[in-house]
Amino acid sequence: MLIQLAHDLPAYFYDVFVTRFDFWLVFGIGAQLVFGSRFILQWIASERAGRSVMPLSFWFLSIIGGLMTLVYGFVRREPVIIIGQGLSTGIYLRNLSMIFRERRQRGAEAAQDPARTG
Repeated sequence: MLIQLAHDLPAYFYDVFVTRFDFWLVFGIGAQLVFGSRFILQWIASERAGRSVMPLSFWFLSIIGGLMTLVYGFVRREPVIIIGQGLSTGIYLRNLSMIFRERRQRGAEAAQDPARTG
């Protein structure tokens, strides 16, 4: 069984990464790299802050990577990717909307009460 697996696994990877190599495979891998980089960015920001933080750029990378992966899903006709990234990207956009709304509210409050700082 292990010998058969050792034989079949390289053939599987050859089929996936060499036989099916095209622009969309490269695009999809790039999309995953963009999407995955958000976790590295969040980790670095949290280490610098000494606590868990979610930088604004996390949400932008989520949206960009999510949209790229969604395009890949449509091109490859992958319903699992389409559903997952379609819903997730909507949530990322909503989070960004709430962040900007909160910042506007804080800015308006600070403008009304200049003694407030923070």
